[in-house]
Amino acid sequence: MLNKLNVIIADDERPARMFLSSLLKEFQDITVLAEASNGIEAVELIQKYEPDLVLLDLQMPVLDGFGVVKNLKKPQRPLIAFVTAYDEYAVRAFEINAIDYLLKPVERSRLKETISRAYEFLSSITIQKQEQENLEQTLKDYDTSLQLSPLERIPIKNRDEIIIVHVDEIASIIADGELLYITTLNNESHTINYRLKNLELRLDPSKFVRLGRGALVNINMIYKITPVSDGTYLVKLTNNQQVKVSRIQSRSLRDRLLKL
Repeated sequence: MLNKLNVIIADDERPARMFLSSLLKEFQDITVLAEASNGIEAVELIQKYEPDLVLLDLQMPVLDGFGVVKNLKKPQRPLIAFVTAYDEYAVRAFEINAIDYLLKPVERSRLKETISRAYEFLSSITIQKQEQENLEQTLKDYDTSLQLSPLERIPIKNRDEIIIVHVDEIASIIADGELLYITTLNNESHTINYRLKNLELRLDPSKFVRLGRGALVNINMIYKITPVSDGTYLVKLTNNQQVKVSRIQSRSLRDRLLKL
């Protein structure tokens, strides 16, 4: 039975590393071996210390979380728990098959679940093998998603005809269960039966931004962003459509659009 869990934290933001480190210090059975400030450093520290678990930020410059894993040989790969500031970032990885993924800001109770899961994995050779197989499949799926050309148009079946909607004309895509409601620049509305996370994989990430769990908007259609009292934003599009930004996505919006 493993008595101590050796952990490495990898995040390019110092406050995020400090926050995770302070949370981990509350657990007596955890030892933080090192902290990495970028993906390249993370690879070097993992190779050096051979930790049991890595809390790995997905969005890092130069080498992101997936790049870190791909640069580790299989025998060197520890358990991976991805950490992300973006709601449902697992979308970009076809639902991440690491032992876990945590949304920032990480809650102590949620981190405790990850630690418990890590102990469970490490206590079983069978589960460890399955975890590595899952991670391998995730990496393959991620590579496949990167190789797909971004969609330029979306075919929409409407009774006995098929309407072709050009992606550049789309203002927003709002999810409601398995249905997606597409609104164009001219306020035309279309409905398709598709999952938002699967469609997001096929859209150019430089053109579309996620504003919440079920909302994607065309960046070029955004013309006004209004701060709301709860620290979030209300986005107004050029077709006069308004979309509320979730608390988690507000940070992404600030970093992406509100800084010179």
